[in-house]
Amino acid sequence: MLCAIYKSAKKAQTYLFVKSRDDFSSVPESLMSIFGTPVLVTLTNLATKDKLAFSDLEKVKTNLVEEGYYLQLPPPTEDLLKQHKIQMDKQKKGE
Repeated sequence: MLCAIYKSAKKAQTYLFVKSRDDFSSVPESLMSIFGTPVLVTLTNLATKDKLAFSDLEKVKTNLVEEGYYLQLPPPTEDLLKQHKIQMDKQKKGE
């Protein structure tokens, strides 16, 4: 299964997988307006992949077949301040 992967010009670490290069006909217009001008990253054959770096390979394949596209959002950011506060509370309680 071949697909084209594009990065967003507007949203950092946001990628759009489509079945064919430069064919965004299955992607909703509202999503395209938020995504911005797609920048081609690579063409890849998902059939030869064992896994993807940040997305579930089977979910990507399923979405490409059923929806015609797959949107990969950035991983959630770590809230280091929140983690620090939790750690400090534990130390105060003697845990």
